[in-house]
Amino acid sequence: MEPYAVERHADRAGSHPRPPAAVSLIRPCLLIAAVQVHSDGSRWVLRLDDGQELMATFSEFAQTHGVRAAIVASGIGMLRSCRVGFWNGTEYEPRELSSPHELVGLHGSIAEFEGAPSVHLHVALAGRDHALVGGHLLEGTVGAVAEVFLEQFEGARFGRRYDSRQNLRLLDLEHAASST
Repeated sequence: MEPYAVERHADRAGSHPRPPAAVSLIRPCLLIAAVQVHSDGSRWVLRLDDGQELMATFSEFAQTHGVRAAIVASGIGMLRSCRVGFWNGTEYEPRELSSPHELVGLHGSIAEFEGAPSVHLHVALAGRDHALVGGHLLEGTVGAVAEVFLEQFEGARFGRRYDSRQNLRLLDLEHAASST
């Protein structure tokens, strides 16, 4: 059986499920359970389950649903492992977290770069000792569950413009005006 997302879209009569789509939201080798998705138009709630890769799931979600301008407003749950980075002005200094950590904060943006979704996420994580660690999410695997809320700017397209001074691709909101 192909994995699928359960989508619910609100209308005047309430929320009704759409028939399952035959489209996987992430690569089958990383999929343990389907992503659940609920939307009322511009707002989305996603539930990712144990074993799903956060960055790949967000990229494939954005590709599938045509999301090119959104903010990831909040996310909670648990990551079983991840790599976070600290930008030192030249490059990301990565840190591996191989033990489970509570996901106490997930924030970021979804834009477009070279015609594909570009996902930029930051995390705040708490370990068993309750100490917080965080940074730019380079990769992460969900442990137990991740619950995420994002808001899409319908009809807009944010970009990622390269800034040579900072050696980074920065969010480009003017890209939205030229694409609509």
